[in-house]
Amino acid sequence: MTQPLWCLLGFAVWGKLLLYGVGMCRVTAVMKGEKKASEFPGGVQHGSDAYWRLNRAHMNVIENIGFFGVIVIIGTIIGVASPWWNWLPVVVVCGRVLQSLIHISSGRNLAVNFRFTAFLIQHLAMLGMIFEIVRHSVSRTG
Repeated sequence: MTQPLWCLLGFAVWGKLLLYGVGMCRVTAVMKGEKKASEFPGGVQHGSDAYWRLNRAHMNVIENIGFFGVIVIIGTIIGVASPWWNWLPVVVVCGRVLQSLIHISSGRNLAVNFRFTAFLIQHLAMLGMIFEIVRHSVSRTG
């Protein structure tokens, strides 16, 4: 399995870990009698700020895994192979994990700025991967 595919798997595993965190918070609240199982409306803030940041960090993974997955799969199918192609997916996953951890830890302005920086790094790395796909495709046809 290639490094980009391992990174895609890592991205998915990170999303599952965040989901399990959200689930544990919900199950705990229900078991303690603090909430009913039906009191977790989708898209509506509920629970503590920390819980909601965890929930949003999970949703941010879900919102972005499709983009990353398409890029990795297309590059893998067409046989992109370069040092950049192997390194950039690592940057994406590390940026995603960092963004999630910052998101979970605080909602303060400084944290939001750092979180946006991690977001930007991920998306610049994905643009670099797209560039590698285009470069590979052009070099094969030209």
